[in-house]
Amino acid sequence: MKEEIKEYEEKLNAYLIKELLENAPQSKLKKAAKKTVEEYESAKVDPGEAVGLICAESIGEQGTQMTLDTFHFAGVAEMNVTMGLPRLIEILDGRKEITTPMMEIFLKHPYSTGKNVKELAMELKQTTIGDIAKEYSLNIADMKIQIILNEQKMKNLKITISQVGKAAEKLTKAKITTENNMIEAKLKDNQDLSALYALKENIHDVPVKGIKGIRQVLTVERNGEFLIITAGSNLKKVLELEFVDTERTTTNDIYEISKTFGIEAARQAIINEVMRVVEAQGLNIDIRHILLVADTMTVSGEVKGITRYGVVSEKSSVLARASFETPLKHLINATLVGEIDSLNSVVENVMLNQLIPVGTGLPKLKVKND
Repeated sequence: MKEEIKEYEEKLNAYLIKELLENAPQSKLKKAAKKTVEEYESAKVDPGEAVGLICAESIGEQGTQMTLDTFHFAGVAEMNVTMGLPRLIEILDGRKEITTPMMEIFLKHPYSTGKNVKELAMELKQTTIGDIAKEYSLNIADMKIQIILNEQKMKNLKITISQVGKAAEKLTKAKITTENNMIEAKLKDNQDLSALYALKENIHDVPVKGIKGIRQVLTVERNGEFLIITAGSNLKKVLELEFVDTERTTTNDIYEISKTFGIEAARQAIINEVMRVVEAQGLNIDIRHILLVADTMTVSGEVKGITRYGVVSEKSSVLARASFETPLKHLINATLVGEIDSLNSVVENVMLNQLIPVGTGLPKLKVKND
């Protein structure tokens, strides 16, 4: 620790001291430290401040300025990414099924320089029998389906007829035979016509190659390196690939991050995704408000949306739960088990017309009787 800022050691945290030492000129270090202390003290929250209310106001006010847009990657079908207000609602609601899941897959050297990057991208894309089928024909007399495959597509994707046959046999209840560029699927039992049509639909969706869930791929160059953007997400499987940079590869699916890396990673993903939406709209929300929301959503150890089924259902106060939605359900359930409300929070005290524990209502004064 330099002598010039020794006296400020206890007033600033380690991160701010590091910033000072890295950025402030030696001759002005003491002056910069004094200014940083003043700014740090003024940025602290006053005791009893209603931070939740300010946070809701901050995000809600900016949210009304957002557009209802979708970002489209030019020239590639299915590569749409939900942005703006719909995406913000999707994140804060903690939805398990998001509208447009996508991944940014960073590559290890030398693949990040562009070496075989398109071939790697095609390795990731899920290819089904339907993608390489040229013609279907149903033989009702023998209860079988014949599928003629597109040889050129198979050649481009490096798929063999035996690969297709094995995949079809594994995932359908049919006897599969292969010949040249054709596969034949015959029902094993004497089933009816509806079973034959069901087989046609099932065999169409049988995956032959690639990673499940990745519907489309796009290679892009960013800051001098190549990466792969995908429509669809399967983080766990992608991270198993040897050419993938596991430290930077990410997805916009918060639940998938939570399952793969844990709750702390999910919390950071919520912060990153909200900031991405906000910055794309040219808006400015204080990072501390987003941190508070992310903490609230993940404090229980799993991702919970700010809905009546998520964060609100976790509240210890029955009156606070009842004030949000479906009040009768909460009140009846609380009555049946004899739940006690200790009136510690804001909402329940407002309902009962009592002084709320915020600001000057926070401290409790007692008279000492001699």
